[in-house]
Amino acid sequence: MTILRKSIAALSAAAATAATLLAIPPTASATPLPHATFARENFDHLPLGPVTAGRGWTTDTSNGTLTVARSATGKGRELRIRTQGNGRAFVVFPNLSTPGNSYWARLRLRVDAFPTAPDWAHWTIAEASGADSPTLVRPLGGQYAPTDKGNFWGVGSDLGPTGDWTSWKTSAPAVAGSWSCVEFHLDAADSRVTVYFDGAEQSDLTVDATHHGGAQDSDFAFPAFDKLKLGWQLYQADPTPSSYDVRMDDVVVGSRRVGGC
Repeated sequence: MTILRKSIAALSAAAATAATLLAIPPTASATPLPHATFARENFDHLPLGPVTAGRGWTTDTSNGTLTVARSATGKGRELRIRTQGNGRAFVVFPNLSTPGNSYWARLRLRVDAFPTAPDWAHWTIAEASGADSPTLVRPLGGQYAPTDKGNFWGVGSDLGPTGDWTSWKTSAPAVAGSWSCVEFHLDAADSRVTVYFDGAEQSDLTVDATHHGGAQDSDFAFPAFDKLKLGWQLYQADPTPSSYDVRMDDVVVGSRRVGGC
């Protein structure tokens, strides 16, 4: 009887093991594709004061300055961007190599004031480009619309076959004086740009090859991206206000959505 009981127990254990193995999906043991980070900066390792370069990035300024300052929250440091008139001040990631010509970006952002003059004043926070094409892709920017008495976020482009445009939407008002966690996704499959504010997708702002704010007889097409600029630029002369202050922190660019908002 002892031998019989042991045999039955062994058979039961074998059957349980077989059932467990059958229940494992064939891909469960596969190694997931690695998440590549192309750029990262929280400014905490940089000395306080004016800055012209960092780890993997340079700067582009005209009538503007970039300064590392203590965070307003008292924890760590942040980048403060200041421009005069229609100046610019950008952090530039100059050698951005992204497999598949697609990537995600996330940053924390605060704009102290948006323009209220001249009419249709246009501003840019992010600009992606490539040496193979003059097309500038502006996944994060906006415009002052006097018809709707406000500034509104919009995706835009310039110098490409679709022309100079910003597809702003009244459903995405630009609010000054508060921090936002902003994300955007550049998807080369159909030249799609998707924007997220504080974790929520802003579907009204999405553009792609055939749905955009430019010349409708041309497709919107990405260049082969190799550069990303983050900061502030306003294009019209003699704006109101005459100067602009922007704060930026926690920048990450990667092959998959970074999250954290």
